[in-house]
Amino acid sequence: MRNFPPLIPLILVSITAHVALAGSRVTTSLYALSLHASEFTVGTLIALFALFPMLFAVRMGRLVDRIGIIKPMTCGALLMAVGCLIPSVVDGLPVLYPSVMMIGTGFMAIHVSSQHAVGAMSITATRSTNFSWLALGYSISSFSGPVLAGFIIDRAHYSASYAVLCGFTLAALTLLISGSVKRIKLLPHDDLGKPGSALDLLRDPDMRRIYLISILLGSAWDLFSFIMPIHGSHLGFSASTIGLILGCFACATFTIRLAMHWISRHYSEWQVLTTALSLAVVCYALFPFIKNPAAIMAVTGMLGLALGSSQPNVLALLHHISPAGRAGEAVGIRITIGNASQVVLPLAFGAAGATLGMFSVFWGMGAMIGSGIPFAWRKANKRT
Repeated sequence: MRNFPPLIPLILVSITAHVALAGSRVTTSLYALSLHASEFTVGTLIALFALFPMLFAVRMGRLVDRIGIIKPMTCGALLMAVGCLIPSVVDGLPVLYPSVMMIGTGFMAIHVSSQHAVGAMSITATRSTNFSWLALGYSISSFSGPVLAGFIIDRAHYSASYAVLCGFTLAALTLLISGSVKRIKLLPHDDLGKPGSALDLLRDPDMRRIYLISILLGSAWDLFSFIMPIHGSHLGFSASTIGLILGCFACATFTIRLAMHWISRHYSEWQVLTTALSLAVVCYALFPFIKNPAAIMAVTGMLGLALGSSQPNVLALLHHISPAGRAGEAVGIRITIGNASQVVLPLAFGAAGATLGMFSVFWGMGAMIGSGIPFAWRKANKRT
């Protein structure tokens, strides 16, 4: 338990920043739809959250390896605050484009730094548990952001939602300036690792396997966050109902991550990931047939259980095998690959939804996730 207290300030910064990100994604989608934007336009806006993170996450990881986490996280919180502030004072669709890019880029700096810090401050025996604590924090913010945004939109206006979310970014900035995060002690490496390109890491077959599964499960998560506001809007749900559906997903991720300490003692990382892939396929196959909010919440909860279990196990595997002194870069590559899918998928599935309907979106995602099941199954049953 000696590793837990230093996690508290780091988790608090991550939670407050992620509330702003999760809430702004929902607010942006619903605001754009209220301005009669097409599904493709909404997809473009959501993709822009991930554009600069896709381009610069590896560089951010290398920077964190060199200078630590404080300056990147502080700059990230400041950039998020500006990004949330702009649409709170200026109306219209055009201002959303620079806003979402700033919010996404700022959160990327915090995200890379926090994941690197948890891995670097932990020993092998505690790494999975510590990542589960961080993931629990993200589950709280994944629930709070959409639900809060939905209720504010229904009772006030979209600009009010952005203003409140800006307050959360300022809270993260205050925590960083107060110095509590500076007390985190990262474990030193005896071997600082050899400098090299990102391709050196991708040449490692074990790293490639982890990144592949991370892409599939991360894509399932990101597409759900993108498509559910659109799907719910088409079904006539209010912003509050859509927020509650997204909140059910977050509650399920919190529940499974709370149990992850017990699960990790009985099942390997690859066994958990195989189960997550299989359950996610079932959920995406069911979504097009469900019209009732309560039923959608139930299936959403199943999907949250599946995807919520994936991140701690992926991150633990990644830090176990990444070269010494390059863990931040390895995290940066994972975030780059994940954000590439966040750029491509909203555009592709947004266009598909506009032309072919929601069936094609949900089943296309299900087929994509299912392609990874045989591979994960072999890894889960491999005897070493």
